[in-house]
Amino acid sequence: MRREKSCGAVLFRRQPNGMRYLMLHSTLGHWTLCKGHVEPGESEHETAEREIREETGLTARFVEGFRQVITYAPAPGVTKDVVFFLAETGPGEAVCQPEEVAEIRFVPYEQALALLTHASDRETLAKAAAFLEARK
Repeated sequence: MRREKSCGAVLFRRQPNGMRYLMLHSTLGHWTLCKGHVEPGESEHETAEREIREETGLTARFVEGFRQVITYAPAPGVTKDVVFFLAETGPGEAVCQPEEVAEIRFVPYEQALALLTHASDRETLAKAAAFLEARK
């Protein structure tokens, strides 16, 4: 059994009209959260930071205490762990990484849930939003 690992983050911005979550429309056609494969020598946070920069052009500050792991089988004989953190994006306009990202949207929570293709991403978003709500 081969193991793979990716890391990323539930990204958000505080707006005057409420919290907005960053959704990525993949060039493969699905809506997802920001994430990517761990490169040799990288920590989980380093991977997440790099993927945020590469896929969106943004910087982000991690919210301490949130870490969600999803495990699934992307192909026969392969087990993949995806580690998600929670991070608030810095200022600036998001820019799509053209090889992987077709569109980026900052949307309210309910719209984000409706957009996400995979149930595991919806579950991760729900846990992240509840974590933020509990910290108010």
